[in-house]
Amino acid sequence: MGSFGRLATRVVETQMPVMVQVQELQRRYTNAVSLAQGVVYWLPPQQALDRARELVFEPSISRYGADEGIPELREALIKKMRLENKLNKSSVMVTAGANQAFVNLVLTLCDAGDSVVMFAPYYFNAYMSFQMTGITNILVGPGNPKTLYPDADWLERTLLETNPPPKLVTVVNPGNPTGTYIPEPLLKRISDLCRDAGAWLLVDNTYEYFMYDGLKHSCLEGNHIVNIFSFSKAYGMMGWRVGYIAYPTEVEGLADQLLKVQDNIPICASIISQRLALYSLELGPEWVTERVKDLVKNREIVLEALSPLGEDGVRGGEGAIYLWAKLPGQYVDDFEVVKWLARKHGVLVIPGSSCGCPGNLRISFGGLIESECKAAAERLRGGLEELVRDGMVDN
Repeated sequence: MGSFGRLATRVVETQMPVMVQVQELQRRYTNAVSLAQGVVYWLPPQQALDRARELVFEPSISRYGADEGIPELREALIKKMRLENKLNKSSVMVTAGANQAFVNLVLTLCDAGDSVVMFAPYYFNAYMSFQMTGITNILVGPGNPKTLYPDADWLERTLLETNPPPKLVTVVNPGNPTGTYIPEPLLKRISDLCRDAGAWLLVDNTYEYFMYDGLKHSCLEGNHIVNIFSFSKAYGMMGWRVGYIAYPTEVEGLADQLLKVQDNIPICASIISQRLALYSLELGPEWVTERVKDLVKNREIVLEALSPLGEDGVRGGEGAIYLWAKLPGQYVDDFEVVKWLARKHGVLVIPGSSCGCPGNLRISFGGLIESECKAAAERLRGGLEELVRDGMVDN
């Protein structure tokens, strides 16, 4: 088992976050519509919002709460994790979103200079989180060209041949940026490899409810596994910032180290946000899955818009809210394509280079209602048709 980390003492330069760059494009091209940011179009449950509104003047809302989360929410999350995720030996810490949960775990589990493992295409914020905490030895493994599944054979070799072995391996399931779902047998193999090598496995389950075509999400539990979850997408709570960590109860000292990090970053997640999360959770997963069903049509609309890239040009989309599209071979500088699509065709997407895979695009189909998605997809299709036929022409 890895040692507990400490805050890095040096600043590591990182690229400007890709979403900041895309937001700048949106400010510049004000008529552009976004298929870029990973958001959903719905708001939190109305019943939950009404109850939260009544709490604004309650004194406890304006005070600090318990670092690990308000007791009522943590109790509800433990119950949820046992019933839905089959996590029976895990404790919970509430964080200000899943991104903060990730940083908490990196600071707790890793030391500056450790090696860690990700798989391309990777989630860009996770990559930057490693960099910013002084972890510069980031080993990026390949994904299967057809399925985008993490290459477990590569992982096995890497864990055996790297000395000392990597401290942590991380995956998002279903995936960001690809929407690819890692089947349970493959996830189990990855877990076993990590356990045998003495590495932590960090699984981001932000999109646990976003599953299509009859697929079912599953979680793994063990003394080397930490799981991250989020309210942002499921309950439309992006701006409320509530996520949580499920960590192994039996690992001595882990809770204390997590609390040290928590107390030095947010102290606690927003109290009113935690209350809204609790009230939303009480409605059950059905509230979420009913809305996820509506995204199937959006996925079809965007898939059709990507057809100019050819039959083999699109991957992913089994889960989450993303599709992964390969550009024609000459467009390695995908950010130039992104800027051109925004400027010429009024549509925003994410460059694959920000995810470790130049020459690709990430497209999100979760943030717009169907009619808006159709309009955005028409712009995207028109842009891609022109790109394939004529190149990036501006006149």
